[in-house]
Amino acid sequence: MAPIIRGTRLVHDGWARYLIAEVTMPDGTRLTREIEDHGRAVSVLPYDPERRVALLVSQFRAPVFFAGGPPEVVETPAGLLDEGDPEEGARREAYEETGVALGRLEPVVSAWTAPGVSTERMDMFLAPFTATDRSGAGGGLAEENEAITVHEVALDALALQSDRGEITDMKTLLLVLALRLRRPDLFGPA
Repeated sequence: MAPIIRGTRLVHDGWARYLIAEVTMPDGTRLTREIEDHGRAVSVLPYDPERRVALLVSQFRAPVFFAGGPPEVVETPAGLLDEGDPEEGARREAYEETGVALGRLEPVVSAWTAPGVSTERMDMFLAPFTATDRSGAGGGLAEENEAITVHEVALDALALQSDRGEITDMKTLLLVLALRLRRPDLFGPA
């Protein structure tokens, strides 16, 4: 027998919805669980195999700052999935945030990002690009108050940062490690 959600109560409805779920476990135990719900998301690591660089972004992250972390986090372009196709969503986010128009995407995983509290499932991709694919300004959307800085980072530097535990965003770390596993030829001497 599976657990049963007897009902939910909405406690906030904004960018994300927050609910309290009343659950009955298979042994009959009744409990409540908090749920953060904002839908699907996407993330992509754009990398230039010729120049051996990747594009990352940084912006103010209130939750991290509130928890005692730095005001900005360097991370892969990401966002909520507005359209039905995760690949189109990843391309949209990459263009809005970095100004790069991506073509082929390499799926890595569709994973639950914080299954203990969130309904978010994130589709993650690697995406090769060339210098000529950078056609936009990047920086995010002004109407969403996204003051995004674009960072072009050498792949060797990303590898060192991952080895040293300096990449503190989980989706970014996962995508950097996936690229290292799939394309070890891009790391080390040219």
